[in-house]
Amino acid sequence: MPILVVGSVALDTVETPFTRMDSVLGGAASYFATAASLYDQVNLVGIVGSDFPREHLDFWRSHNINLAGLQIQEGKTFHWHGRYHMDMNTRDTLDTQLGVFGDFHPVVPEEYTQSPLVFLANIQPELQLEVLQQTPRAQFTVLDTMDLWINIARDPLTEVMKQVDVLLMSEEEVRHYTNQASILTGVRHFFSLGLKYVVVKLGSYGALLFGADGTYFSAPAYPLEEVVDPTGAGDSFAGGFLGYLSSVQPDASGRYAVDDLKRAVVHGNIVGSFACAKFGIGGLSSLSMNDIETRYNELVTYSHFDPNWNTQKTN
Repeated sequence: MPILVVGSVALDTVETPFTRMDSVLGGAASYFATAASLYDQVNLVGIVGSDFPREHLDFWRSHNINLAGLQIQEGKTFHWHGRYHMDMNTRDTLDTQLGVFGDFHPVVPEEYTQSPLVFLANIQPELQLEVLQQTPRAQFTVLDTMDLWINIARDPLTEVMKQVDVLLMSEEEVRHYTNQASILTGVRHFFSLGLKYVVVKLGSYGALLFGADGTYFSAPAYPLEEVVDPTGAGDSFAGGFLGYLSSVQPDASGRYAVDDLKRAVVHGNIVGSFACAKFGIGGLSSLSMNDIETRYNELVTYSHFDPNWNTQKTN
């Protein structure tokens, strides 16, 4: 099933304790679309400037990504400059230049409105609401956000939460929004807004799936020897999550089986792990389903344990 994504497309400068890369293809929509296109067609809505390299457009067109909704305007493409600390889990934003993204309003082409799956990537909540108004036929909607919008746009962000099925948030963002030390207590607050599922991203420790129906699932991260650039790991997670769901059928009411949602979280973790291997989308650009299957099977082995609890002590 086709997936609609609306979010940022950027040319990033990324610094780590070991190296620096300039004009790297980034942005939430870039990572998501590249990752999800491994599974099915992705319909991208975003904006770039006249400086955006044609090679990136050609790459996407060759990877089952529809660019009919990508606006190209005279001016500069959105640019983010960040520096990672030694642990690669924390970073500082050194500069942000919105460019043409500053006046962006998403326009969903008519051909996109048939997309049953919608991902609202990390952009202003007001823009996410504009997308929801243009996609009334969406069957399954997923929302991502960040601390900035919790701080400066809490009310419209809350309104978006009330209109979607799944919320993706980091552990820190859950505590920030709900003002609760307990993740479980915080998640229950989200269910009171009408959300069906909440996925709590734990970075290098994996992810948690909570359901309003009582579902709970803990998915381990794939162990990595080296993290080169974690910038797009969360958006790539979302690409693997929704990408997998695009390959299975929901029931007549549009609901997915819990086991499929669990597998989707595992796919998200795996695809996110590949995104960390190179700068920008480099870790995803040559990825295949065989690569994903290999790590999936390894994770099954790593996380399996005997369900029989033997309390008998041995001497």
